[in-house]
Amino acid sequence: MCPNDIAPDTLMPHLETESAPALSPTSLPPAYTRPIPALLDEAVRLHGDRPAMHFLGRRYTYRELGTLVDRAAAGFARQGVTKGVRVGLCLPNVPAFVICYFAALKAGGTVVNFNPLYAPRELQHQVEDSGISLMVTTDLAAIYPKVAAQLGHGNLKRLVVCPMAEMLPPLKGLLFPLLKRRDLARVPRDARHIPFRQLIRTAGEVPSAPIDPMTDLASLQYTGGTTGLSKGAMLTHANIVANAEQIFQRLPDPEIGGERVLAVLPLFHVFGMTVAMNLAVRIAAEIILVPRFDIAGMIKVIERQKPTLFPGVPTLYTAINRALEERPADLSSLRCCISGGAPLPGEVRRRFEALSGCRLSEGYGLSESSPVVCCNPFDGSARDGSIGTPLANTHVEFRDLTDPTRVCEPHENGELCVRGPQVMQGYWSRPDETSETFIDGALRTGDVGYVDEDGFCFIVDRIKDMILCSGYNVYPRVIEEALYQHPAVAEAVVIGVPDAYRGSAPKAFVVLKTPLDAPEDALHGFLKEYLSPIEMPKQIQICESLPKTSVGKLSKKDLVEGERLRAEAAQSAGTDAS
Repeated sequence: MCPNDIAPDTLMPHLETESAPALSPTSLPPAYTRPIPALLDEAVRLHGDRPAMHFLGRRYTYRELGTLVDRAAAGFARQGVTKGVRVGLCLPNVPAFVICYFAALKAGGTVVNFNPLYAPRELQHQVEDSGISLMVTTDLAAIYPKVAAQLGHGNLKRLVVCPMAEMLPPLKGLLFPLLKRRDLARVPRDARHIPFRQLIRTAGEVPSAPIDPMTDLASLQYTGGTTGLSKGAMLTHANIVANAEQIFQRLPDPEIGGERVLAVLPLFHVFGMTVAMNLAVRIAAEIILVPRFDIAGMIKVIERQKPTLFPGVPTLYTAINRALEERPADLSSLRCCISGGAPLPGEVRRRFEALSGCRLSEGYGLSESSPVVCCNPFDGSARDGSIGTPLANTHVEFRDLTDPTRVCEPHENGELCVRGPQVMQGYWSRPDETSETFIDGALRTGDVGYVDEDGFCFIVDRIKDMILCSGYNVYPRVIEEALYQHPAVAEAVVIGVPDAYRGSAPKAFVVLKTPLDAPEDALHGFLKEYLSPIEMPKQIQICESLPKTSVGKLSKKDLVEGERLRAEAAQSAGTDAS
């Protein structure tokens, strides 16, 4: 049974247990059950003259955005998009993403987000698995050829191509094809390619597809695929709208129609989709679209466009800290920032707040929950190492790692499981994996943690990241947090590596912001004050940089693969990989 099989008025089930559950007492209004396009329709009706999007100097009002969405929805309908038809979006953070997202949903379709940085093999898997018949992309040479190569795979027959030049301010639009010719791909003029201008031509009525928010899918949000092929989390309209409403309730005194959201997070990622886009539309905020991350450029955007809300991942805030230490900047417009996607080291949070003057709140979520489950309050009561308290109507429980039928007591480590209106219906075309992912109607997250007596939740680590060292559970996050206490450490990641004596042992990868004499010895000596002998990394490798995902998270997957290849090479050469 999935959580959304539960009737809307019973979305806060009690547990048959003596332990105190982590449960938010706040309730969601009935309006969360509306379709996603209703958020935009309301913003257009009430705040039509307010800015909706800013992209490299070009602004769109909500009325202009609403008109473009209606025209694109009519265009999608002409292309056969109706209820249940899957439409792919493979775009960076550009206006066409926002327009086509809401338009495809308005036509009754289901959006499938694609990462433009994916390799062709990854794109092909997702194209074939989702069954999309239409894909929206751009004419950038880094993206278009990979997408065009997917035509004919699965059900994909046509592409809507959005030229970058048409989304820029007039002068920049004229110069872009001349100055950036090498960055553009040649797009054929044939029946398989639909220019964006053709999609939004005025002919055709705006479709009024009947949408049941509780059951109709708004998005197939593919997981990162860290344990194999990625899976599509089936998110309904109600799942996503509920999550936007839940986050809205956590914001400190949001000004409807007056906020500005910095959209550096990719909108194809579930965190960006919900917090940087859908939440922004829910509060009629201006979305400041940043198509490519560049720390110096992003700080200039903050100084010039003065965003008030900034969702990001820990590596973004780490990069800002380092940049501000080199050159102070005016970030005073920021009122609240939300960190998600990876653990936020306490030292990074404190340093960012001191340098920016803005409150940084750590949250927690996953694709399968639209994504946010918990978030720390913005009133100063956030706790170091905590992911905060559950959002409205969200029930969190920690279950025994060896006996998942038993719910843990406060301060006892267990697997975090969640119920709530934001929890997915299941995995697309994978009933067996769906069944394995739920227990008693609660989503199993694969994360280990505990809840304290005040309802604050803590994540110790991923079950799959946990290192079994001489029979003891060693959690990489504990070691990472200790490393971040050292003033010379800029970034740190810990993984498990094979060890002949202990079975597995922790290995740390560290980027320094200031040089250290004999850095490995210095860090080992420093860690003795924070870690037990069993937790002490066997190796500390100093790196110039660490691999990151497309969202900016530090990538343990790449480090694990690198260690595997290194061990294989050493074995072939007859040497010791350690």
